[in-house]
Amino acid sequence: MTQKILFTDLDDTLLNRKKEVTKKTRAAIDAALAAGHRIVLNTGRPLPAAMPLIRKLGFDGPGFYASCYNGGLVWDCGEKKAIFQKAIPLVQLQEIFDFAKEMEVYCQTYDDDMLLVPAYTEEADFYINLTHIPWREEPGLPGSAVVPPEKCLLIDLHDYDRLVRIREEFLRRFSDKGLNCFFSSPYLLEVLPTGVTKGDALRYLCGLTGIPVEHSVSAGDQENDISMIEAAGVGCAMANAVPACKEAADYITEADCDHDGLAEIIEKFILA
Repeated sequence: MTQKILFTDLDDTLLNRKKEVTKKTRAAIDAALAAGHRIVLNTGRPLPAAMPLIRKLGFDGPGFYASCYNGGLVWDCGEKKAIFQKAIPLVQLQEIFDFAKEMEVYCQTYDDDMLLVPAYTEEADFYINLTHIPWREEPGLPGSAVVPPEKCLLIDLHDYDRLVRIREEFLRRFSDKGLNCFFSSPYLLEVLPTGVTKGDALRYLCGLTGIPVEHSVSAGDQENDISMIEAAGVGCAMANAVPACKEAADYITEADCDHDGLAEIIEKFILA
Protein backbone atom coordinates (compact mmCIF):
# COMPACT_ATOMS: atom_id res chain seq x y z
CA MET A 1 0.00 0.00 0.00
CA THR A 2 1.14 3.52 -0.79
CA GLN A 3 0.72 5.56 2.36
CA LYS A 4 -0.85 8.95 1.70
CA ILE A 5 -1.37 12.05 3.78
CA LEU A 6 -4.36 14.39 3.60
CA PHE A 7 -4.11 18.04 4.63
CA THR A 8 -7.54 19.53 5.14
CA ASP A 9 -8.85 22.98 5.94
CA LEU A 10 -11.58 23.16 8.60
CA ASP A 11 -14.28 25.75 7.92
CA ASP A 12 -16.39 25.00 4.83
CA THR A 13 -14.16 22.03 3.96
CA LEU A 14 -13.97 19.42 6.72
CA LEU A 15 -16.76 21.25 8.53
CA ASN A 16 -20.06 22.07 6.86
CA ARG A 17 -21.68 25.48 7.20
CA LYS A 18 -23.20 24.39 10.53
CA LYS A 19 -19.63 23.76 11.76
CA GLU A 20 -20.26 20.00 11.89
CA VAL A 21 -18.40 16.95 10.61
CA THR A 22 -21.06 14.92 8.79
CA LYS A 23 -21.46 11.18 9.35
CA LYS A 24 -20.27 10.32 5.85
CA THR A 25 -17.21 12.52 6.14
CA ARG A 26 -16.38 11.06 9.55
CA ALA A 27 -16.75 7.53 8.15
CA ALA A 28 -14.37 8.37 5.29
CA ILE A 29 -11.83 9.80 7.75
CA ASP A 30 -12.03 6.67 9.90
CA ALA A 31 -11.62 4.43 6.84
CA ALA A 32 -8.52 6.35 5.73
CA LEU A 33 -6.93 6.12 9.17
CA ALA A 34 -7.78 2.41 9.46
CA ALA A 35 -6.05 1.83 6.11
CA GLY A 36 -2.84 3.40 7.46
CA HIS A 37 -3.05 6.84 5.91
CA ARG A 38 -2.53 10.11 7.79
CA ILE A 39 -4.73 13.16 8.15
CA VAL A 40 -3.57 16.62 9.22
CA LEU A 41 -5.80 19.56 10.11
CA ASN A 42 -4.25 22.53 8.31
CA THR A 43 -6.16 25.58 9.49
CA GLY A 44 -5.97 29.31 9.92
CA ARG A 45 -7.57 28.90 13.32
CA PRO A 46 -5.47 29.37 16.45
CA LEU A 47 -4.57 26.20 18.34
CA PRO A 48 -7.03 26.93 21.22
CA ALA A 49 -9.86 27.13 18.67
CA ALA A 50 -8.76 23.99 16.81
CA MET A 51 -8.15 21.85 19.90
CA PRO A 52 -11.81 20.93 20.64
CA LEU A 53 -12.15 19.47 17.14
CA ILE A 54 -8.76 17.74 17.40
CA ARG A 55 -10.00 16.00 20.55
CA LYS A 56 -13.43 15.21 19.10
CA LEU A 57 -11.88 13.52 16.08
CA GLY A 58 -9.44 11.57 18.24
CA PHE A 59 -6.50 13.33 16.64
CA ASP A 60 -4.92 14.20 20.00
CA GLY A 61 -2.69 11.13 20.30
CA PRO A 62 0.71 9.92 19.04
CA GLY A 63 1.25 10.18 15.30
CA PHE A 64 -1.12 13.12 14.80
CA TYR A 65 -0.12 16.67 13.92
CA ALA A 66 -2.02 19.91 13.43
CA SER A 67 -1.01 23.05 11.58
CA CYS A 68 -2.59 26.20 13.02
CA TYR A 69 -2.37 29.95 12.33
CA ASN A 70 -2.00 29.15 8.59
CA GLY A 71 1.24 27.28 9.29
CA GLY A 72 2.59 29.64 11.96
CA LEU A 73 2.43 26.82 14.52
CA VAL A 74 2.81 23.08 13.89
CA TRP A 75 1.63 21.06 16.88
CA ASP A 76 2.66 17.50 17.80
CA CYS A 77 -0.63 16.19 19.19
CA GLY A 78 0.99 13.20 20.88
CA GLU A 79 3.84 15.10 22.54
CA LYS A 80 1.57 18.10 23.25
CA LYS A 81 4.16 20.59 22.06
CA ALA A 82 5.00 22.94 19.21
CA ILE A 83 7.54 21.55 16.76
CA PHE A 84 7.53 24.61 14.51
CA GLN A 85 6.63 28.17 15.42
CA LYS A 86 7.13 31.56 13.79
CA ALA A 87 5.66 34.67 15.35
CA ILE A 88 5.29 38.39 14.68
CA PRO A 89 7.81 40.46 16.71
CA LEU A 90 6.16 42.72 19.26
CA VAL A 91 7.63 45.84 17.63
CA GLN A 92 5.81 44.92 14.43
CA LEU A 93 2.64 44.16 16.38
CA GLN A 94 2.57 47.84 17.34
CA GLU A 95 2.98 48.82 13.69
CA ILE A 96 0.09 46.53 12.65
CA PHE A 97 -2.25 48.02 15.26
CA ASP A 98 -1.18 51.53 14.25
CA PHE A 99 -2.00 50.67 10.65
CA ALA A 100 -5.41 49.29 11.65
CA LYS A 101 -6.18 52.45 13.59
CA GLU A 102 -5.23 54.58 10.61
CA MET A 103 -7.40 52.45 8.29
CA GLU A 104 -10.23 52.40 10.86
CA VAL A 105 -10.47 48.62 10.75
CA TYR A 106 -10.85 46.24 13.71
CA CYS A 107 -7.68 44.34 14.70
CA GLN A 108 -7.19 41.45 17.15
CA THR A 109 -4.33 39.19 18.13
CA TYR A 110 -3.49 36.16 20.30
CA ASP A 111 -1.29 34.80 23.03
CA ASP A 112 -0.44 31.14 23.69
CA ASP A 113 -3.82 30.31 25.22
CA MET A 114 -6.48 32.65 23.91
CA LEU A 115 -7.73 35.42 21.69
CA LEU A 116 -6.93 38.98 22.77
CA VAL A 117 -9.47 41.64 21.79
CA PRO A 118 -9.03 45.38 22.40
CA ALA A 119 -12.78 45.61 23.14
CA TYR A 120 -15.84 43.37 22.81
CA THR A 121 -17.10 44.73 19.51
CA GLU A 122 -19.38 43.36 16.80
CA GLU A 123 -16.30 41.93 15.12
CA ALA A 124 -15.06 40.22 18.28
CA ASP A 125 -18.50 38.76 18.90
CA PHE A 126 -18.64 37.36 15.36
CA TYR A 127 -15.22 35.71 15.61
CA ILE A 128 -15.72 34.30 19.10
CA ASN A 129 -19.03 32.72 18.10
CA LEU A 130 -17.48 31.41 14.88
CA THR A 131 -14.51 29.69 16.53
CA HIS A 132 -15.59 29.26 20.19
CA ILE A 133 -12.09 30.28 21.19
CA PRO A 134 -11.21 31.30 24.76
CA TRP A 135 -10.80 35.06 24.84
CA ARG A 136 -9.84 38.00 26.98
CA GLU A 137 -10.54 41.70 26.62
CA GLU A 138 -7.23 43.55 26.62
CA PRO A 139 -7.80 47.33 26.32
CA GLY A 140 -4.05 47.98 26.48
CA LEU A 141 -3.31 46.29 23.17
CA PRO A 142 -0.88 46.17 21.58
CA GLY A 143 1.37 47.51 24.32
CA SER A 144 0.06 45.04 26.90
CA ALA A 145 0.93 42.01 24.76
CA VAL A 146 3.86 40.06 26.20
CA VAL A 147 3.95 37.06 23.86
CA PRO A 148 4.78 37.57 20.16
CA PRO A 149 1.69 36.27 18.31
CA GLU A 150 1.64 33.92 15.35
CA LYS A 151 -0.83 36.21 13.59
CA CYS A 152 -3.14 39.20 13.75
CA LEU A 153 -6.57 39.43 12.18
CA LEU A 154 -8.21 42.41 10.49
CA ILE A 155 -12.02 42.13 10.33
CA ASP A 156 -14.71 43.99 8.40
CA LEU A 157 -18.13 42.32 8.46
CA HIS A 158 -19.80 44.65 5.99
CA ASP A 159 -17.46 45.79 3.20
CA TYR A 160 -15.34 43.19 1.38
CA ASP A 161 -14.16 45.71 -1.21
CA ARG A 162 -12.83 47.90 1.58
CA LEU A 163 -10.86 44.95 2.94
CA VAL A 164 -9.41 44.40 -0.52
CA ARG A 165 -8.17 48.00 -0.54
CA ILE A 166 -6.80 47.63 3.00
CA ARG A 167 -4.95 44.50 1.96
CA GLU A 168 -3.39 46.28 -1.02
CA GLU A 169 -2.21 49.14 1.19
CA PHE A 170 -0.90 46.74 3.84
CA LEU A 171 1.18 44.83 1.30
CA ARG A 172 2.50 48.09 -0.15
CA ARG A 173 3.77 49.14 3.26
CA PHE A 174 4.79 45.86 4.89
CA SER A 175 5.68 43.24 2.27
CA ASP A 176 9.33 44.33 2.37
CA LYS A 177 9.26 44.26 6.19
CA GLY A 178 8.62 40.54 6.52
CA LEU A 179 4.83 40.57 6.78
CA ASN A 180 2.15 39.06 4.54
CA CYS A 181 -1.63 39.56 4.38
CA PHE A 182 -4.30 37.37 2.76
CA PHE A 183 -7.97 36.43 3.03
CA SER A 184 -9.29 33.41 4.93
CA SER A 185 -12.92 34.47 4.37
CA PRO A 186 -14.65 37.52 2.88
CA TYR A 187 -14.59 39.10 6.36
CA LEU A 188 -11.13 38.12 7.60
CA LEU A 189 -7.68 39.35 6.62
CA GLU A 190 -4.85 37.28 8.08
CA VAL A 191 -1.56 39.00 8.92
CA LEU A 192 1.43 36.65 9.31
CA PRO A 193 5.18 36.64 8.89
CA THR A 194 6.33 36.27 5.30
CA GLY A 195 7.07 32.64 4.44
CA VAL A 196 4.40 31.22 6.73
CA THR A 197 1.72 29.45 4.71
CA LYS A 198 -0.31 26.26 4.74
CA GLY A 199 1.83 25.07 1.85
CA ASP A 200 5.00 25.45 3.91
CA ALA A 201 3.36 23.44 6.70
CA LEU A 202 2.46 20.69 4.21
CA ARG A 203 6.05 20.39 2.99
CA TYR A 204 7.39 20.44 6.54
CA LEU A 205 5.11 17.66 7.74
CA CYS A 206 5.68 15.53 4.65
CA GLY A 207 9.39 15.71 5.45
CA LEU A 208 8.77 14.93 9.12
CA THR A 209 6.54 11.91 8.45
CA GLY A 210 8.62 10.61 5.57
CA ILE A 211 5.67 10.67 3.17
CA PRO A 212 6.71 12.15 -0.19
CA VAL A 213 4.95 15.36 -1.17
CA GLU A 214 3.73 13.62 -4.32
CA HIS A 215 1.71 11.29 -2.07
CA SER A 216 -0.03 14.21 -0.36
CA VAL A 217 -3.58 15.43 -0.97
CA SER A 218 -4.95 18.78 0.15
CA ALA A 219 -8.45 20.22 0.41
CA GLY A 220 -9.57 23.81 0.92
CA ASP A 221 -11.94 26.57 -0.13
CA GLN A 222 -10.38 29.99 0.52
CA GLU A 223 -7.43 32.14 -0.55
CA ASN A 224 -5.32 31.02 2.41
CA ASP A 225 -5.66 27.42 1.16
CA ILE A 226 -4.13 28.10 -2.25
CA SER A 227 -0.53 27.54 -1.11
CA MET A 228 -1.28 24.01 0.14
CA ILE A 229 -3.41 23.24 -2.91
CA GLU A 230 -0.46 24.18 -5.10
CA ALA A 231 2.06 22.35 -2.90
CA ALA A 232 0.25 18.99 -2.66
CA GLY A 233 0.60 16.05 -4.99
CA VAL A 234 -3.13 16.45 -5.61
CA GLY A 235 -4.62 19.80 -4.67
CA CYS A 236 -8.40 19.83 -4.32
CA ALA A 237 -10.85 22.71 -4.09
CA MET A 238 -14.33 22.35 -2.70
CA ALA A 239 -17.32 23.04 -4.95
CA ASN A 240 -18.02 26.00 -2.65
CA ALA A 241 -14.47 27.38 -2.98
CA VAL A 242 -13.65 30.89 -4.14
CA PRO A 243 -12.71 31.17 -7.85
CA ALA A 244 -8.97 31.66 -7.21
CA CYS A 245 -8.90 28.49 -5.14
CA LYS A 246 -10.58 26.52 -7.92
CA GLU A 247 -8.16 27.90 -10.48
CA ALA A 248 -5.21 26.58 -8.45
CA ALA A 249 -6.69 23.11 -7.94
CA ASP A 250 -6.05 19.83 -9.72
CA TYR A 251 -9.55 18.69 -8.81
CA ILE A 252 -12.79 20.45 -7.86
CA THR A 253 -15.34 18.41 -5.95
CA GLU A 254 -18.80 17.79 -7.32
CA ALA A 255 -20.26 18.08 -3.80
CA ASP A 256 -19.89 21.11 -1.56
CA CYS A 257 -19.04 21.16 2.14
CA ASP A 258 -22.68 20.58 3.08
CA HIS A 259 -22.86 17.41 0.96
CA ASP A 260 -19.69 15.53 1.94
CA GLY A 261 -17.24 17.05 -0.52
CA LEU A 262 -14.30 16.04 1.67
CA ALA A 263 -15.55 12.43 1.74
CA GLU A 264 -15.53 12.59 -2.07
CA ILE A 265 -11.85 13.60 -1.98
CA ILE A 266 -10.91 10.88 0.51
CA GLU A 267 -12.68 8.17 -1.47
CA LYS A 268 -11.22 9.30 -4.80
CA PHE A 269 -7.62 10.14 -3.89
CA ILE A 270 -6.85 8.44 -0.55
CA LEU A 271 -8.82 5.18 -0.48
CA ALA A 272 -9.02 4.42 -4.22
